[in-house]
Amino acid sequence: MSNPDEKKLHTYQDWLSWEGPWELINGQAYNMSPAPTSLHQYVVGELYFALRTHLQNKNCHVFVAPFDVFFSESDSMNTPDHVVHPDLSVVCSRDQITKKGCHGAPTLIIEVLSPSTALKDFNEKFNLYQKYGVQEYWIVDPGNRTVHVYALQEGIYQVRNLYSEQDHASSHVFQDLKIPLGRLFDMETRPEGTNNPAAD
Repeated sequence: MSNPDEKKLHTYQDWLSWEGPWELINGQAYNMSPAPTSLHQYVVGELYFALRTHLQNKNCHVFVAPFDVFFSESDSMNTPDHVVHPDLSVVCSRDQITKKGCHGAPTLIIEVLSPSTALKDFNEKFNLYQKYGVQEYWIVDPGNRTVHVYALQEGIYQVRNLYSEQDHASSHVFQDLKIPLGRLFDMETRPEGTNNPAAD
């Protein structure tokens, strides 16, 4: 096992040899560490609960990272060209789900921004998900307490909605799914270095 040179281009065979959580997009290696913040994980958990509750009687499955999603330029998934770990993936085709993850585009992907991933989520991943036909892509920004929702029309993310914490984020694919954002971002964390009241 080894770590990639982030300045070089790599293949799926290289990715298989790497130690730890890495993504592979357009030959570029992206390290998934450090671990996400407590707020990030709280938001992911709330979204998972909302999606799981909404989809429990539908033929869709919700997966939380770490969960590999593979995209391939060809029909073969033996040597995919890209591997990503979305924070949340909704897969509505059972045939895409394998022991290793998801082959091809999930119906819905949600990424919750961290300072280290924001540019990638808005650029490389946006273009990747659009190219491979992810029907809906949410970018959740806990820092600005907003949710960007993009939906495909004729192969392009032409539908673009921005929701703030006073709104309910709505899905275009799952039209009766509405998530209140005030509750989603309603978690305060203590600054680093403050005392733990329970220890006083």
